[in-house]
Amino acid sequence: MPRSRPHAPNGACGWQPWRRSPPPRTQVRIVIDTNVALSALLWRGTPYRLLQALRQRGDLQLVSSPTLLEELSDVLRRPVAAKRLAIIGMTVQEVLADYVEAVEWVVPTDVPRVVLGDADDDHVIAAAVAGSATLIVSGDGDLLSIGSYQRICIVSARDILARIDAKGKA
Repeated sequence: MPRSRPHAPNGACGWQPWRRSPPPRTQVRIVIDTNVALSALLWRGTPYRLLQALRQRGDLQLVSSPTLLEELSDVLRRPVAAKRLAIIGMTVQEVLADYVEAVEWVVPTDVPRVVLGDADDDHVIAAAVAGSATLIVSGDGDLLSIGSYQRICIVSARDILARIDAKGKA
């Protein structure tokens, strides 16, 4: 079972945050885990700011899969999300439509078994591989502990947003 070493140094997993600007026609392709997507869509903290940065910058592309969308849809129907939706005055359908607009969709043909603690997390890895992503953004400890997989860095929303804010780039 392939497992990348945790906490790979910058660049070791394909992400070079020091680069002033990406080469022409190059985008940093990013998969965000369901927990980050949920927070970004319903609250106004770090994940929200990250989603806004992804939408505004041409060199950052959000990538996801139908499986991750289905998981997000399921989570949005839970009581805690329903309460928040009522507060912000939106429906599940409106929130999902907003998210769908921001995403490039990929359909993984293979779901590698990587995350031993939670098989659902393997779908995040699969979307990243299928979408040729450079980064996975997650708040999930199981995913974050892996550090990287096939040169795809796995980072927290706070980490990537701090780098975007500090350097104006990903």
